[in-house]
Amino acid sequence: MRGTEKIITHIQADAKAQADSILQKAQQQCDEIRTRWEAEANQVYETRLNAGKQELQAEVDSAERIARLDAKKALLQLKQDMVSEGFDKARDALNALPQDKYCALLTRLAVRSATGDEELVFNARDKAAVGAQVVEAANRQLAEQGKPAQLKLSDAEGNFSGGLILRRGSVEVNCTTELLVEVSRGELASKLAGVLFE
Repeated sequence: MRGTEKIITHIQADAKAQADSILQKAQQQCDEIRTRWEAEANQVYETRLNAGKQELQAEVDSAERIARLDAKKALLQLKQDMVSEGFDKARDALNALPQDKYCALLTRLAVRSATGDEELVFNARDKAAVGAQVVEAANRQLAEQGKPAQLKLSDAEGNFSGGLILRRGSVEVNCTTELLVEVSRGELASKLAGVLFE
């Protein structure tokens, strides 16, 4: 029996050696597969990470461009608002001239634009304050220039902040301060912007 036990022990030892060898080879193959897949996974990870970084950077760049554009638009709008406010203040300043200067301005406007037989339309405030005075002064200046001098004060009142309208039938000549300032806007807007922002 001892010979049989030796054989069995020998077979068991061989089997264990073969099993250990197979296990070692299997472990080695597992390690190689793991190493290969880890390398591939790292490569995929790096590729996706780089793609994600590029996509994120593109979004950040786009957001920055949009923010810069929005800031430029906001600044431009602010400048336009300030220029408009400047022209509004100019109109208000014309309308708030001392009465003698305001009357002289309206008289010049009437004389420059009249053919001599129009009616002058004022807003309610100016009609009461200087209307008759402007009509009289304008007729006097037209007569001195040898032109017809038959301007008269209109019964109508205009809906404008200052200045006047010369009306002859259905034809009107607008000499309101709103229009005077608006006509000057094209010529003076860039100069005003230069003074305000440079």
